[in-house]
Amino acid sequence: MPKKVYPANHAHPRYWGAWLGIGLMRAGALLPWRLKLALGRGIGLLSWKLAKRRRHITDTNLALCFPELDDRQRAELVRKTFVANGIGILETATGWCRDPEHLRHRVTFRGTEHMERAMAQGKGALIIGIHFSTLDLGGALHSLFFPADVVYRPHDNPVFEDFMTRARRGIFGAAIDRHDLRGVVRRIKSGHAVWYSPDQDFGREASVFAPFFGVPAASIKLTAKIARMTGAPVMPLMFHRNPDNRTYTLEYLPPLKDFPSGDDVADAAQVNAFIEQAIRRHPEQYLWLHRRFKTRPPGDSSFY
Repeated sequence: MPKKVYPANHAHPRYWGAWLGIGLMRAGALLPWRLKLALGRGIGLLSWKLAKRRRHITDTNLALCFPELDDRQRAELVRKTFVANGIGILETATGWCRDPEHLRHRVTFRGTEHMERAMAQGKGALIIGIHFSTLDLGGALHSLFFPADVVYRPHDNPVFEDFMTRARRGIFGAAIDRHDLRGVVRRIKSGHAVWYSPDQDFGREASVFAPFFGVPAASIKLTAKIARMTGAPVMPLMFHRNPDNRTYTLEYLPPLKDFPSGDDVADAAQVNAFIEQAIRRHPEQYLWLHRRFKTRPPGDSSFY
């Protein structure tokens, strides 16, 4: 498929939808907390009703990862997932458009001693973030306690890319294109912590197949490669919205042990095991809407 060509003039009518979306995000970020939750729930429930393809993908992922759930339990978890991700849109807007200091009273941060000990080694750190609905707000809250850079996927639309990058650079020290491996390594070697999310399917060439909830999943090799190139500790970070829907918990665990091992499959399995552990705490907050098992081992048919 040919790459889309966008006009150079950001006032072009083609960008009006992006400008409208940015305006809505800025407005949503200023809403009172209860109104944000109500609006997010509404967005989530509307998407649950209308987005049949995404609902099918979510249901398929949950059936693979939680086979112990019966049809009713799984259907309820699908609905909760859409609600959580609807709220996540308002959380993202808040993370990008507001000073995170105004949310300090809503955050409990645990395991800070693990990060402090890791950074004291002077080798930087690679932080494993996860694609929860709270991802971007989690980054903003994290910045209240520890500085970090972030690896991200550039947006195709240049207007929204400019907005998103400016927002992330206001939270993080640097926003690094996910294809810029040298940039990631350079920042870590200079003593920085870099936030990186390795839990999506980037295709066969970049991956090995390692178990994820017991299912072979294309799991990227880059986490181990970066750790090997830098000698930096790999720090697992959990972050969730608490059941009260008003507060958040961020928690560092000790760095991955004996990582990298030199075995790409074993290393990917260790990363996946941590991601599973985090997801099981609040499974509805994970981004089950994407095709996590899109790439299959040779001979396997598509789940979707």
